[in-house]
Amino acid sequence: LSRLINMKSTDTTRAPIQGNGLAEVVAATTRLSDVAGEQGRLVLAGYPAEDLAGRVPFEDAMFLLFRGALPTAPERAWVQDALGDAREAAFERMDELGDALALPDAMDALRASVAHLTAVPGDEPLTEAARIVGAIAVFATAWGRGTSRVPPNARLPHAADYLRMTSTRAPSPAEVAALDAYLVTVIDHGMNASTFAARVVASTASDTVSAVVAGIGALKGKLHGGAPGPVLDMLDAIGEPEAARAWLSETLCRRERIMGMGHRIYRVRDPRAFVLERALAQLEAASTARSLIGHRLRLARAVEKEAEIQLAAHHPERPLKANVEFYTAVLLEAVGLPRTQFTPTFASSRAAGWCAHVEEQRRFGRLIRPRSRYTESRR
Repeated sequence: LSRLINMKSTDTTRAPIQGNGLAEVVAATTRLSDVAGEQGRLVLAGYPAEDLAGRVPFEDAMFLLFRGALPTAPERAWVQDALGDAREAAFERMDELGDALALPDAMDALRASVAHLTAVPGDEPLTEAARIVGAIAVFATAWGRGTSRVPPNARLPHAADYLRMTSTRAPSPAEVAALDAYLVTVIDHGMNASTFAARVVASTASDTVSAVVAGIGALKGKLHGGAPGPVLDMLDAIGEPEAARAWLSETLCRRERIMGMGHRIYRVRDPRAFVLERALAQLEAASTARSLIGHRLRLARAVEKEAEIQLAAHHPERPLKANVEFYTAVLLEAVGLPRTQFTPTFASSRAAGWCAHVEEQRRFGRLIRPRSRYTESRR
């Protein structure tokens, strides 16, 4: 029997493509985004990320993923209204969530809340995505607020209402622009772990909500979406630019990781770090809290520069540059979001990308079913 099993497992007309963690294995063809790690380039549906973020609102980027072109003014208004109506509908159903939003971990609460959503028969993909993305914004901002939850304003742009529901105050135009730039920057990023998880679920002919829940589960992992908060912990510990060298040296001598540095794909500086640093500089210039934001930005730049130098000395074989989470942390803090809400805010944007990948998987993909290589475990 073992001989027959062994024959079956190794008999194939073509050699399988092997990759630990599926590295370098192409699992799908997509028009949604392209990540060029060696060149440090991110393209979103034909546009360099730096040409979109800070220049078009989240509504435009979402429309672009689904329709392949930037919207006209009436089309942008339609997306804004769809997201606003979805936020309003989700808030009205909050009592149906039971204890989901009382869970102590924000991502656990988000996952449990989204699982309460159901498919609407006949929804076209962009309409369905707006319904899910709008609901996620409400769930993410309501977590931990108890009875002080802020109802949405369905007529506001998505980023503006997200900040308003978080802080209970009207955000400044500069803060809205900064968050909008962030939401556009992280809306999609190739075949990352959470996107792949969503596409695997979609490939089984399951529903979009289930695929998004899978994406949330993957994003919760500290190796994927969980590092922005610890970047701020690091900046807090360093305190001043002059202290960066000694603090980083001691940390590396203890063989501890420098948060916000290094990326699985990029071998140069993450282009999203540039986009968010630019958004922060614009926010600093327009903010009444200019000195506070400016100090944080100067500290971040000093830490990044020194970390590059020391990491190059410790790991000459592997370039470790700033990734998206480095300046994500500073930007989300600057617009007033609590650290516990950083990863749910990431999810509130990336969910649009997940939904677009679900549509693409259904139209062009097939059941995702990679092979494994069996190793004898008996002695």
